[in-house]
Amino acid sequence: MTATKKTRILHAIRQGKIGGGETHVLDLVHQLNRDKFESVILAFTPGPMVDQLKSEGFTVYVVPTERPFNWKAWPAVTQILTDENIDLVHAHGTRANSNTFYSAKKLNIPLVYTVHGWSFHPDQSMPVKFIRAQSERLLVSKADHTICVSQSNLADGKKRFPISRGSVIVNGINQNKFNPDQTFPDFRKEINIDNSVVLVGYIARITVQKDPFTFLRAIALTPEVIKFVIIGDGELKPEMLRLAGELGLTDRIVFLDFRSDIPSILNAIDIFCLPSLWEGLPIALLEAMAMRKAIVATAIDGTRDLVRQMENGVLVPVSESSKLADAITTLASDRNLRERLGEQAYRTIKDNFGVEEMALKIENVYDKVLGLK
Repeated sequence: MTATKKTRILHAIRQGKIGGGETHVLDLVHQLNRDKFESVILAFTPGPMVDQLKSEGFTVYVVPTERPFNWKAWPAVTQILTDENIDLVHAHGTRANSNTFYSAKKLNIPLVYTVHGWSFHPDQSMPVKFIRAQSERLLVSKADHTICVSQSNLADGKKRFPISRGSVIVNGINQNKFNPDQTFPDFRKEINIDNSVVLVGYIARITVQKDPFTFLRAIALTPEVIKFVIIGDGELKPEMLRLAGELGLTDRIVFLDFRSDIPSILNAIDIFCLPSLWEGLPIALLEAMAMRKAIVATAIDGTRDLVRQMENGVLVPVSESSKLADAITTLASDRNLRERLGEQAYRTIKDNFGVEEMALKIENVYDKVLGLK
């Protein structure tokens, strides 16, 4: 009997470093039905995600560019699609789509676009926001199907341009990996923080999106007995380290580069903080909630779809360091409140955000786009 030909999917992502979108790709390619789908990965920078996938036997390409709509990269992308006999391109994020749509359309290959937060957002000037919205209009029009990771994102897009072939598939996470009932290595011992100390975690790319400077200014307004761990890399990290020194916070914060043992770190902290300016549906927040952590996050699209005020977390206004500090201080002083919010956060994720269900829904999109359903 002849074996059924597998559908070959090219997953394109903006970078090889591990952030929310990259974690989504990692989880998705591991979860897709390998009897039916074969994944090839394209990143536009090298990094730990690329190294991990290569070590696991996946075919991975890097076409170096940090620019969107970089027409100089398109011939290399076209060659990859041809050489790998790709049946469908799945572009994860704006930059990945902007550097793959031309090649996909040229070769008449179906294209699925997952929006992990639009490239236009509230902190931009009107001209920049207009240009970004028009770019997204073009990318959506070229896609055979657009997936938004939250209802808020889909509604925000539809306010600006038609999305006739779109749906919402929320991010899911690996709940076996992010399982608070496992035994983990003692991360607090590694960073010399006693178990009696309230520890607040911030795990993110250190970029404008994650508003690191508001976070530092909030730390300066909290009681000195609270300690913080900041984990991540990014273009604003040198300036973040400098500001922490100016604010006299170096004795209260442990700064670490990107780590792969995120479940162990989440297990060790008491409060998880994500003061982003914009998000799609933040995977870092899903992971922390799955680990029964009390959450403080900004009241933005995507996050508001996930966190209910004082039910499974605390929401604060964007870029208000005093409100952020008040929320952290309140949670730090009330263990019962932290435990109640953490338990409800855990239930939210366990009941609604599994990676298995996410992958099945994405497989259904592939089948529809390919005319198999």
